[in-house]
Amino acid sequence: MADLVSSITDGVLQKTSSLTSDTANSNSLGKDAFLQLLVTQMKYQDPLNPSTDTEFVSQLATFSQLEQLQNLGTTMTNSQAFGLVGKDVIMKSEDSIGNTTYYSGTVDFVTVTNGKAYFSIAGKLYAAENLDTVIDENYMNQLPQVADTDISYNIADPKDATVKISLGFGNYSASKAIVSIDGNEINEEFIRIENGVMTIKKEAFADLKEGTYRVSVSFNNTIETTASNKVTVTVVNKPVEDTSGSDASKDSGSTT
Repeated sequence: MADLVSSITDGVLQKTSSLTSDTANSNSLGKDAFLQLLVTQMKYQDPLNPSTDTEFVSQLATFSQLEQLQNLGTTMTNSQAFGLVGKDVIMKSEDSIGNTTYYSGTVDFVTVTNGKAYFSIAGKLYAAENLDTVIDENYMNQLPQVADTDISYNIADPKDATVKISLGFGNYSASKAIVSIDGNEINEEFIRIENGVMTIKKEAFADLKEGTYRVSVSFNNTIETTASNKVTVTVVNKPVEDTSGSDASKDSGSTT
């Protein structure tokens, strides 16, 4: 069995197998494959000992039962999927070489396409049939959290930025946060966390050019919680209006 490495990214629990799974997924016999087998049997049957009508009727009945069971399973899966809106879930995904990855998050809504239900989680769709686990809400609440924040930084008037965060609770709590801007980690001396607020000093933005950047916040807790879609910084360069001059002219005008 593959070893799993756990981490939290964008409020999403990710467990990626470090080894290839011992066994590949077995291919199930679907109704299309069953029908192809039946047609092939009819095409290549022994002309001296052909199958009887009764045998074909029996096989067609089996095919019909298989189709009904599959439709029933799809209906049940879709019905259960709608009941998970607003719930935290873990979805299972397996690549072509058997490596398994788990993604978790809150189900925003459920959509049905071509008879199959899909969960919308953090803007991405996951097939409901790949549901692995439904997570207890209390578990998610123990993890470090980052509030959605849009930072505006003016090169002409640099100021520190603040972001509301929680370092988590119990076994999942962290003692510090590591901040990266577009993948570049900033010096920890520019980060201060106090009373649920993380202050990013203006020096951390000094080398940025105008534009919008994604800020990633990683915590040093046991499962390396990371939030990379919660905070952005927009850098502008707008001259600051000097109001002191206009005030002085008004004062000067009043004394003449």
